[in-house]
Amino acid sequence: MSIKITCINKDNGYHANPNLAITHLGWINEIDQQTGKNTRLEIYSWIKNENGYAYVTDGRGNKAKVITAETSNGTKYLKTEADNTTTNNLLSLPECKI
Repeated sequence: MSIKITCINKDNGYHANPNLAITHLGWINEIDQQTGKNTRLEIYSWIKNENGYAYVTDGRGNKAKVITAETSNGTKYLKTEADNTTTNNLLSLPECKI
């Protein structure tokens, strides 16, 4: 299964790495239109341990794959593979309303 990340929720604390501020991610499976919202660690685990595939798109429809990463002290987070944009694909997403 692959999912498109459509929105994020962030906590209000300070983080040296802004991706660590993401607490939840909203998503849609564009094949069956199933939607959901999961924690950063749930999506991390799904990608890392279950070979899940997640991506984001920009306003022009360009896809960027969401990948797992860890800080030097072991904090797990998500980021996108480098692409041709200078904006942060995940942090540019709107806030989830649900």
